[in-house]
Amino acid sequence: MEDLLPSLTIKTWAEDDRPREKLLSKGRQALSDAELIAILIGSGSRNETAVELSKKILVSASNNLNELSKLSINDLTKFKGIGEAKAISIVAALELGRRRKETETTKREKIISSKSAFEIMKPTFIDLPHEEFWILLLNRSNTVIKKECISRGGVSGTVVDTKIILKMALENLASAIMLFHNHPSGNLKPSEADIKITKNIKEASKLMDIQLLDHIIMTDDNFYSFNDEGMM
Repeated sequence: MEDLLPSLTIKTWAEDDRPREKLLSKGRQALSDAELIAILIGSGSRNETAVELSKKILVSASNNLNELSKLSINDLTKFKGIGEAKAISIVAALELGRRRKETETTKREKIISSKSAFEIMKPTFIDLPHEEFWILLLNRSNTVIKKECISRGGVSGTVVDTKIILKMALENLASAIMLFHNHPSGNLKPSEADIKITKNIKEASKLMDIQLLDHIIMTDDNFYSFNDEGMM
């Protein structure tokens, strides 16, 4: 008997409730997160609309877009009605949003504290499920020249090459550098490896007349500063 029932499609909804029509008539701000995702995926499954499916996906990520950004294509395709193409659309849209935010926060800003450095780098790390190591290159007035990714690793660590860091600093005529890496576990306590690499880079950069200002460990919403904690 169920096969005789019509499938639930957005076209059967009142026009004001259809995401595309709602966006056109009321503007993008009027749409919920689920409705925006529904536009990306276009259709749901036989038994639920694109909006209902989108709500289910959001619930799995605690209704948090940052958590949703951490889902892989494989994670998304586990939902009935989400194939590879739809999963790719979701991942691509969230990555564009992340890059837009990153672009807005990486203008030629001046570092005045560990907090200001954290805010500049936060968009880079906010939804990473693995560890990455980045540097900020600064001029004599502590204005950001450039930021560079040094390495990407797994959940528990990444390899850092001091020579690569110094090469980038010299090529960009940086007077100072700051180190950043994330702990996907959420634990901000520096490891012995973190302490050792900080010491090594500080000693090596001093020989090149480049100042290491800080090493900051990042989580989504907090940070640990070696400089603030007297670890430099």
